Amino acid sequence: MTTENANPCIKCTVTQCKHHCTTENYCSLNEIKVGTHEANPTVVQCTDCESFEVKSDSFNM
Repeated sequence: MTTENANPCIKCTVTQCKHHCTTENYCSLNEIKVGTHEANPTVVQCTDCESFEVKSDSFNM
């Protein structure tokens, strides 16, 4: 799997993620895991993409 393979079912704009498709705003994974950091999530800000991994070159931005 490469980051060139956009999964049109998973839209993503987090370019700092290792799995972000480099040519389009999609994730390159087949599936992602969504979780929360709250005991009782009530708004979108309470959710997280737990499949996120920082790109190694994101540290140089």
